Amino acid sequence: MTAALERFVDDAGDVPVRGVLHRPAPPGHDVLILAHGAGSDHDAPVLRAVADAFAARRTTVLRCDLPFRQARAKGPPSPAGAARDRAGLRRAVELMRARCPGRVVLGGASYGGRQATLLVAERPGLVDGLLLLAYPLHAPGRPHAPRAEHFPKIRTPALFVHGSRDPFATFAELDIARATLGGRSRLVRVDDVSHDLGRGRTSFAERLPDELFALLG
Repeated sequence: MTAALERFVDDAGDVPVRGVLHRPAPPGHDVLILAHGAGSDHDAPVLRAVADAFAARRTTVLRCDLPFRQARAKGPPSPAGAARDRAGLRRAVELMRARCPGRVVLGGASYGGRQATLLVAERPGLVDGLLLLAYPLHAPGRPHAPRAEHFPKIRTPALFVHGSRDPFATFAELDIARATLGGRSRLVRVDDVSHDLGRGRTSFAERLPDELFALLG
């Protein structure tokens, strides 16, 4: 199935939403919103691969630039701007709910996925599922300081996708963290890749629609 690609720009709210929309023909009812990592943007290879895989299953997909990336083309996000990044994700959810009658799944790679989890912990019921690519559970070499204190507040079903060589968490560490979630979850293990999930070697993406839809029920 082919999907039309179009630029997406909405400046009507307090926080602009900008990115690329994958519109399958004919479209299904569900929508997936993907945010990028700290060093990337909406055009990251892993986001493109995942978006293509879901669009092939008639899911509308928005790959969006977080507000910090809209403000500057390069450089990492500032902790002081994280709340605005979450506001951008919330606005994207509102816009996509207005366009699509089905389920809304929110997620992204690394930093983008983490901000999605923080937003859902703050706003239960905002979305119907989470898709977390290379979740940065802890800084490399610091497993004693996991970023999962908000997990018990998350009741939304969450699909984690993680590489076996990712320095931000081992599979075992993720399993321990997932056990604290307030809702159900699943972990897709990707062998022999690191935090970038293989860059161009993203054949694993084809598995994700089945994994996510099975989790959501």
